[in-house]
Amino acid sequence: MSDTERAFVPLSIAVLTVSDTRRLADDRSGDLLVDRLTGAGHRLAYRKIVPDDVTHIRDSVRAWCEDPEVDVVITTGGTGFTGRDVTPEALEPLFEKRMDGFSAIFHRISYEKIGVSTIQSRATGGVLYATFVFVLPGSPGACRDAWDHILKDQLDYRHRPCNFVEIMPRLDEHLRRGGLSA
Repeated sequence: MSDTERAFVPLSIAVLTVSDTRRLADDRSGDLLVDRLTGAGHRLAYRKIVPDDVTHIRDSVRAWCEDPEVDVVITTGGTGFTGRDVTPEALEPLFEKRMDGFSAIFHRISYEKIGVSTIQSRATGGVLYATFVFVLPGSPGACRDAWDHILKDQLDYRHRPCNFVEIMPRLDEHLRRGGLSA
């Protein structure tokens, strides 16, 4: 549900495609995400394609999350089970907070579309350096489902009853208090 009394807050979003074979000219999933986020009124901060390599993935996402101008990072690709699919392994250890609900809702939506084949995706999400990170499969359909049914609303300040935008100013509270305590 949208609250028409609240003003839209545009976010700065980076898109990372993880693939050994894709180039900008044929990156349909990256194109779809860029079209969706800019169509919603957000800004594209960065866009890049890196190979299925833990170091390349981590370096790109970490750099973007350290950039105070980036609010959200969305990756596409590398969430399957083949030997080269390493995006969750690259990013989940970096998360300060995991977002288990994102994966659960993504799989519920995916199940409605592709049935039990959704089990072949390891879509995940979390927070790194007070930046939301969403790890999506590499198919345009999966990116469309994630954006249209989850991210579009959660990245819109007008969405009620709650959304990610309204909690963004408090994501780094632990840093202001001197770090996480056990």
